[in-house]
Amino acid sequence: MPQFAVYRNKNPKSKGEIPYLLDIQSDLLGELTTRVVIPLYQKKSTRIKPMTRLTPELEIEGRKLILMTPQLAGVSMKDLGEPVGNLKQNRPEILAALDMLITGF
Repeated sequence: MPQFAVYRNKNPKSKGEIPYLLDIQSDLLGELTTRVVIPLYQKKSTRIKPMTRLTPELEIEGRKLILMTPQLAGVSMKDLGEPVGNLKQNRPEILAALDMLITGF
């Protein structure tokens, strides 16, 4: 499971608002049975005013989404399925969002 792979959200309760999950975990930890993910919200459904650095706008499959960094979580690999895309081209924005969450800068 490559870092920055994008997976469809399989949870029937939340997949309408959160269609994708972004895997941010290092490839070096591939033997773990869990992955750290950040939900990707539909831009129109988020009620929180996006903070450019903390919650950047990203695009997958032609859809504009908001990376909700404060909601990162661990999930079982078996719940992710197959990746539908990769956001490695957005690595700088993703790492900046994580840095903002952790350090405030």
